[in-house]
Amino acid sequence: MDAKVFNKDKLPSRHVTEGPNRAPHRSYLYAMGLTDEQIHQPLVGVATCWNEAAPCNISLMRQAQAVKKGVAAASGTPREFCTITVTDGIAMGHQGMKSSLASREVIADSVELTMRGHCYDALVGLAGCDKSLPGMMMSMVRLNVPSIFLYGGSILPGRFRGQEVTVQDVFEAVGKFSVGDMSLDDLHELETVACPSAGACGAQFTANTMACVSEAIGLALPYSSGAPAPYELRDALCAIAGEQVMELVARNIRPRDIVTREALENAAVVVSATGGSTNAALHLPAIAHECGIEMDLFDVAEIFRKTPYIADLKPGGKYVALDLYEAGGVPLVMKALLEGGHLHGDCMTVTGRTIAENLESVKWNDKQDVVYSVGKAITETGGVVGLKGNLAPDGAIVKVAGMDNLKFTGPARCFDTEEDCYAAVSERKYEEGEVLVIRYEGPVGGPGMREMLATTAALYGQGMGDKVALITDGRFSGATRGFCIGHVGPEAAVGGPIAIIQNGDIIEIDAIEGTISVQLDDAEIEERTKAWKPRENDYRSGALWKYADGVGPARYGAVTHPGGAKEVKSYADI
Repeated sequence: MDAKVFNKDKLPSRHVTEGPNRAPHRSYLYAMGLTDEQIHQPLVGVATCWNEAAPCNISLMRQAQAVKKGVAAASGTPREFCTITVTDGIAMGHQGMKSSLASREVIADSVELTMRGHCYDALVGLAGCDKSLPGMMMSMVRLNVPSIFLYGGSILPGRFRGQEVTVQDVFEAVGKFSVGDMSLDDLHELETVACPSAGACGAQFTANTMACVSEAIGLALPYSSGAPAPYELRDALCAIAGEQVMELVARNIRPRDIVTREALENAAVVVSATGGSTNAALHLPAIAHECGIEMDLFDVAEIFRKTPYIADLKPGGKYVALDLYEAGGVPLVMKALLEGGHLHGDCMTVTGRTIAENLESVKWNDKQDVVYSVGKAITETGGVVGLKGNLAPDGAIVKVAGMDNLKFTGPARCFDTEEDCYAAVSERKYEEGEVLVIRYEGPVGGPGMREMLATTAALYGQGMGDKVALITDGRFSGATRGFCIGHVGPEAAVGGPIAIIQNGDIIEIDAIEGTISVQLDDAEIEERTKAWKPRENDYRSGALWKYADGVGPARYGAVTHPGGAKEVKSYADI
């Protein structure tokens, strides 16, 4: 691309590179080896969530170098920087998980502050694990400079005695070990082979779910979310993204031109059609919030209700992300949904073309059984279902992909922390047919709305995954399976009905009708609520206190600021 097509008169970087008054600023750029030409080109932030915490993020720095080559080849000047990541697999099952959802806000905030502070004109963001994907996309629509999202890619599946395995199998193996169904030696052998490469957890857990969202919502290039992290093809995709972001700068195509209400609906459709993570019902409203678009849990759940489940992916199905990629990737899923009348084909994407135009050349692959056509859907209703009732007036959510029984009624057994419930499960201090209630784990109460994979996986490993139900005002991992209901709102910490449930109360869950209720009349609920008193937690300062002090309800995405609706001027227009 000819550098002359760029006019910096309206680009943010003019504030640090143009005119005699910016000589001190330019001196810093010369110190890093930039030439006059590079200084006066558009400056492109290349943000990664690289760290050494887990395999999800370890390849991002390598991929960023390919992005930078692409930017430079198209007459832009790349400026690389990093933000944090909290990796859920490492944080799971202990106090570290309180940091996970809070990290989404820190990622979005830190990318915003870096871009604002240095006046970069565009953004290419690379993310690998769970909350880093929505966090990066939130920063893109908040800043509203031309942007492209890149997923770092999934991990390759492990192999254990001839069977493909993922980290989900390891979590469930802990449950098997606890009841004597697996030896310590076998558990150790499994843990050493389950995660054989760089990349994020390999099934349709939260990372791969939000990677699918990035393509469906239009912020990622087609096919870019599919190639596993170790594949050299990722470098080519990254270079193309670097070149393409300069095209977006030249044409002034911005994230909010792409992320419309219809695009968000497309994303929800793809989540449901792939049996994706329930966490998407938290992240899609949060992304919408950054754009000033009203969308809550019920809006997302309604889309889930109307969407067929067509991709047979773990944890509810049998295939992993690598299988989806080899079958045809996210574009194959989207092609099936578009032809079935479930997508808005006229939404703009980072290619500069619409969804329908991007999918024109996608051919159906009849030699695979990972993705089905809408007419031959696995189930007519999506893999994720919203619930509402007197136990959850602000809603709740459950993943039903792969489940046979969609109704459950039983007596409550209540726990005020995840640790207490996990201990009871580990020691088999619960009964078949019960509804385990974990509360005070919501955004405010946790604080941080922890995931409960360690507990749910232990139940499944004990063979009790379909014999008990579990409800919480916290969250579930995308790897969770079984009758597990999360995001119950209002949360216990603010006096929601889940706070006043007592042991033995009968709870009814119906994922067909979309209801969750407790067999108490309104008068009893009101009397118990009047007697309820707020609980103090142990976080009286620091980042988690700050998060709890500012976070909103899960129904609206657990966001921490007023969002695009209150914005006077976006960063892109400074």
